[in-house]
Amino acid sequence: MSVAGLHQFGRTDLPPEQAKAMKKAIKWEIFTMCYTAVTITVVAFVVGNSQAMRTAWIEDMLSLAPQVAFLVAYIFVRRAPTLKHPYGLHRAMSVGHLVAGVALLVIGLNLMFEAISGLVAMEHPTIGTVQLFGQTVWLGWLMVAVMAVIVVGPVFIYGPAKSKIAPVLHNKLLYADADMAKADWQTNVASIIGVLGIGMGVWWLDGAAAIFISAGIVWDGWRNTKDSVLDLMDQRATTYDGKKVHPLTLEILTLLRSQRWVSDAGVRIRDLGQVFQVEAFVVPTRAKPHLHDLNAAAQAITELDWKVQDVIVIPVSKLPEEVDDGRGE
Repeated sequence: MSVAGLHQFGRTDLPPEQAKAMKKAIKWEIFTMCYTAVTITVVAFVVGNSQAMRTAWIEDMLSLAPQVAFLVAYIFVRRAPTLKHPYGLHRAMSVGHLVAGVALLVIGLNLMFEAISGLVAMEHPTIGTVQLFGQTVWLGWLMVAVMAVIVVGPVFIYGPAKSKIAPVLHNKLLYADADMAKADWQTNVASIIGVLGIGMGVWWLDGAAAIFISAGIVWDGWRNTKDSVLDLMDQRATTYDGKKVHPLTLEILTLLRSQRWVSDAGVRIRDLGQVFQVEAFVVPTRAKPHLHDLNAAAQAITELDWKVQDVIVIPVSKLPEEVDDGRGE
């Protein structure tokens, strides 16, 4: 185990690449929280009466949810399996993903309702002036300047950095966090349009921008809630972005079918939230497969990928219908 203790990941011992990536992920999450705390404070001084600015400000606060969920979950996922929790506590990462998604979804819907209500009520927001270095300045210009500057962090710095780390760790929560950060420019552009709309007398642009921003929050919440629920319901293992079946499935099937004592094989992989539990079903060529063959197959599967947490090799006379044999979708 490393001095920093980052190699230990439940029962799994992280390889050097993943241990380094985990250390980086933690640092970036802490950096993101500090950066966001600063932007929340700065925006608070210029938020004014713009509904789009208020919605963007609340979104900044909500964007802290994935980082908090990741750091809290990390405390639990490192713990080794026990009699009470025989699979370890890796699900904590998926639970954190779910909590963050639900928070975004609920608050996003509330913000959208407020924005729509403001448009229906035909509320005409106004933006005043402030004294800056002895000069009278329209507050809207400060709003535009702030929103143009603070987008640099999520879009160009920590968003791309975390999107590179997420595949290495197979961490869907980290990937969702990075994806949301890289899309922050849309929120900032919408808030700028809303503010400029007020300045030009087009009052409804502010409400429309607020609806656009809140719709983005709702979309992020829905997507993260859906993905986390599917993982908690044990859908078959997918890649870190949830777009494809994880290639480890085919690798395991290829390995098993290459064994002389195996006539056919199927696999069922459970994603525990960064690590996998593998149930491999094999149809042996002889009635009683040797124990050392089963153990050797389990060991070979474990060595395929660091994410393999538990392996069970089960001899059967016929493959169950629900297992993945690599011949379907």
